[in-house]
Amino acid sequence: MAQTYKFGNGTWATKKGSTLAYSDTNNAFKPLPFSFERNSIATRVNKEGLIEVVGNDIPRIDYTDSAEGALLLENSATNLITYSEDFSNVAWSNSEDAIITNNSNISPTGELNATLFAAGNSSNFHRISYPLSITNSISYTHSIFVKKQNFNYFTFRFNLGSGGYNNVCFDLSNGTLVYNGLNCTPNIESYDNDWYKLSISFISVGTTGTVIYYISENPITTSSISAYVGNDLDGVYIWGAQLEQSSYPTSYIPTNGSTVQRAAETCNGSGNSEVFNDSEGVLFANIAALSDDSTSKMYSLSDGTNSNRFYISLNSNNIDVNLRLGGSTQFGFGYSVNDIKLYHKILFKYEQSDFSLFVDGFKVATSSSGNIFPNGTLNSLSFDRGDALSDFYGKTKEIAYYDEILTDLELETLTSYRSLNEMVTELNLNAL
Repeated sequence: MAQTYKFGNGTWATKKGSTLAYSDTNNAFKPLPFSFERNSIATRVNKEGLIEVVGNDIPRIDYTDSAEGALLLENSATNLITYSEDFSNVAWSNSEDAIITNNSNISPTGELNATLFAAGNSSNFHRISYPLSITNSISYTHSIFVKKQNFNYFTFRFNLGSGGYNNVCFDLSNGTLVYNGLNCTPNIESYDNDWYKLSISFISVGTTGTVIYYISENPITTSSISAYVGNDLDGVYIWGAQLEQSSYPTSYIPTNGSTVQRAAETCNGSGNSEVFNDSEGVLFANIAALSDDSTSKMYSLSDGTNSNRFYISLNSNNIDVNLRLGGSTQFGFGYSVNDIKLYHKILFKYEQSDFSLFVDGFKVATSSSGNIFPNGTLNSLSFDRGDALSDFYGKTKEIAYYDEILTDLELETLTSYRSLNEMVTELNLNAL
């Protein structure tokens, strides 16, 4: 198989402003880097499983859910919590006998900067809260990293304008949802050293509100909260609070006295006309979306325009493929999957009057009609639709390009899982 383009698959090289794709045909290595831009800091999970800050324009290879790493690309987001790690600051309200002790445990960064949130020894609710200034009828996500100390349960309690109070309770002993009394989408992500990133996504009601954190030895399974007596010592560890205008949780944005924005990321312009074959070829990707919203998340091989290109798009649990020549569609197909937030192996084969789409080991679409490109057309692979629109926001484990068509057996093998364990892991299944 003549693989003329490689990116990822456990091999990563990055520097400010670029991340490396390459060709190693005939053991002659040629660099084919992507241009990368993000006008802000950002965070990633490194190989050691720790959250770390990376500087402006540094691509993020993230190891949250893959030992081989994945290129993480995200849209812009702003953490509206002004003190995301200092819960003793006056920005946080503590009036009901909560004991806040800074630097009490190792946080997800590997540093001694997590906070112990314990219950005092009076009969009280033992809560801390943060006031919200929000826009009505907008999607928001609130998240925080929490770790069990001696209490098992952590509860979000929200007051959203006229929406009233209600609770979402999580079990920290096993990372499960206990109760959801809000009109929201809860989410639990497991991190190293028994930390969980707990989040809830919701549509705002009104323009002001309050988020309240409760801790307890027993689960909360109603809209009510009861007072109890603590001992000044037992509670949970907390770190890294975030409120963002988003329908899903994004990577952590640290703050210390003001809101902080993470800029949107772009990654494009890899390759040239010598790498890509206009008359036939195969494009493969192992990718996952960050959300299943209705926005198209595309990567494409093109001449830098929307008129001559083919793209693979993730959109609302669909994998869409489209080839355009001179602005006219030659091949287009959509394939439904259970969850585009899981990694899928996607492959598109093209030659004159012969197009195929493979997903996770299966041929799911073919066409025996349609034209391909004139010589010298395809010259750029980008994480967008070809003309700097519909940026791909997601995770990429691997991209590969072959400058000649392959047999169906070869294409099936390329998109199949390499082991039962890989398949179970990638598709979020339970091994029996």
